[in-house]
Amino acid sequence: MRRITRIATVGIASAALALSATACGGKKSSDASSSPSESGQKSAAIAYDIGGRGDQSFNDAAYAGLKKAETDLKIKGAEAEPTDGEGEADKVQRLTELARKGNNPVIGVGFAYAPAIKKVAPKFPNTTFGIIDDTSVTGPNVANMVFNEEQGSYLAGVAAAKASKTGTVGFIGGVEVPLIKKFEAGFAQGVKDTNPNAKVLSAYLTQPPNFDGFAKPDLGKAAAQGQLDAGADVIYAAAGLAGSGAIEAASAKGKWAIGVDSDQYNQAGLAKYKDSILTSVTKDVSDSVFNLIKSVEDGKPTTGEIRYGLDKDGVGLADSNPKYKEMADVIAAVEKAKADIIAKKITVKTAP
Repeated sequence: MRRITRIATVGIASAALALSATACGGKKSSDASSSPSESGQKSAAIAYDIGGRGDQSFNDAAYAGLKKAETDLKIKGAEAEPTDGEGEADKVQRLTELARKGNNPVIGVGFAYAPAIKKVAPKFPNTTFGIIDDTSVTGPNVANMVFNEEQGSYLAGVAAAKASKTGTVGFIGGVEVPLIKKFEAGFAQGVKDTNPNAKVLSAYLTQPPNFDGFAKPDLGKAAAQGQLDAGADVIYAAAGLAGSGAIEAASAKGKWAIGVDSDQYNQAGLAKYKDSILTSVTKDVSDSVFNLIKSVEDGKPTTGEIRYGLDKDGVGLADSNPKYKEMADVIAAVEKAKADIIAKKITVKTAP
């Protein structure tokens, strides 16, 4: 099965195509292409997480950072897609080939790349390897780009509790792993601190090693329908591409959805449901990718832990929906919570 890169020369595909390509669980990689470095032009590469580009969320945020680097730094970008049912060996091969082609940095989008980077990075000491959402693998040429997801999720919990009319809200996690538990913990704490009598329904789509919960919208849709039937009127899904199904379900019932990672109100593929997207918990994945590429281009590669929290606007809550902007009491509560977290008056939990 073909696994490796395509040159990033096209814009994001329409979501309709993206969703149909991935609704059955992941994507196959594109054809191999010659490396941009073969023409003498500097290049950087990203290897996508489950769901691939077109997920309207996590992977697309990383892609935006790569495109910004292409425009602002005049580099070439290479992309590598995941394959259906792949294992660690596939990721090792993917990263190895990206590095061999001269891309620098090479960025793994998601914690699943940790074992592969641990194996590949020592073999290419002059190449910087970035990994998003993981600190378990370290090395002199490894940059760990991590976020305080629980802080942004706390703000989402505040907004959900204030916007809910039933007093019942829902959380949907793609896969039950420690990273996604951070989203759940922050959200539930924000809800309860705002309305102690509120009820938080929680569900996970799959358990590891099955990671379909990040890739299949039908799973997110079914879970959301169950929570809506149980009285939830605000649903927050941290589930990558599968989260689009939860947004669809909430929209169909005239209820609120809260997006994740990207400002999903502005994602073209979700335009049909945008009026139901109250807000989104954003992670500045785009800037984290761009900043690492720029550090390499500047000759001063950043390595070690690079953390993005509320204090650096590395996580936050989007306000693109005009309906959200009209909710003065919600905005006031969110802004107070944000200030209190930054001032360390509120410590947000990282586990439920």
